[in-house]
Amino acid sequence: MKEHRRNMAEQIEPGDEIVFYLTRIKAFGGIVRVTGEMYEDRAKIWPGKPGKVDPYPWRFETEPVLILDDADYVPAEELAPELEHVRKWPLEHWTLAFQGQLRAVSEADAALLHERLTEAARARAAA
Repeated sequence: MKEHRRNMAEQIEPGDEIVFYLTRIKAFGGIVRVTGEMYEDRAKIWPGKPGKVDPYPWRFETEPVLILDDADYVPAEELAPELEHVRKWPLEHWTLAFQGQLRAVSEADAALLHERLTEAARARAAA
């Protein structure tokens, strides 16, 4: 997580799950489970400006729960109307609900996301 998000990073615990939203294509692509406590690491992850420290120093060990193939990503627009989290934004700006850093969602939203991504993975396995 970014430098200024330390307080949020400190709230993440082993067992928590993170659903990946792919901003440019507006779809959900996978889920990982946090397996360790937050730690600080300033080794670069992303290319950035030469000489600048990595802006994502708060990190966690994770393990994959479910990773979808590109063709199986779940379009966020299909789920957005059903998610409580999206209702915090005007309908025409629903994409703002998923952009930026990690966001905590309700248990109901987490269950719905998990269900839909699992369905997408099962559909591919059955094909």
